[in-house]
Amino acid sequence: MRVLGIDPGLTRCGVGVVEGVPGRPGTLIDYHVVRSEPDEDIALRLLHLDRSLAELVARHQPESVAVERVFSQHNARTVMGTAQASAVAILAGSRAGLPVQTYTPSEVKAAVTGSGTADKAQVTAMVTRLLKLDAPPKPADAADAIAIAICHIWRGGTRARIQAAAIAAARRSSR
Repeated sequence: MRVLGIDPGLTRCGVGVVEGVPGRPGTLIDYHVVRSEPDEDIALRLLHLDRSLAELVARHQPESVAVERVFSQHNARTVMGTAQASAVAILAGSRAGLPVQTYTPSEVKAAVTGSGTADKAQVTAMVTRLLKLDAPPKPADAADAIAIAICHIWRGGTRARIQAAAIAAARRSSR
């Protein structure tokens, strides 16, 4: 399964492409950080993010998209920008006809490190170890996006199989 993981943000939006199967180390295909200037008009920033994500989806041909779910922050302006970037990310996957799944930061941390309270350094270290990378992906936004993709492969793939099995069982019992 090839997954495009997205750590949404307006100034820095991390994107990681990972290929793998549940329970096994994956392979890093690529990673990017889509950047925009904070003083630029919001409409132009969102348009730039939309075009960049559409191009990355077209280039990498993922089977699904995983996006970090927006979490509550004390700074309303920051959370609004993150929520807007998240909506653009979800739309990029949906527009391409791909399944899109969101994960909370603690779900991602728990999947990758075993602890839902891990810090950024621990997430980056585990991403580096799990994918057998020569160096940690930088900046942290890219490492977070890669972790989101890994989380989806390990948790989302299993979740999708359970859902498919339940649908198949329901169809068999209704015959």
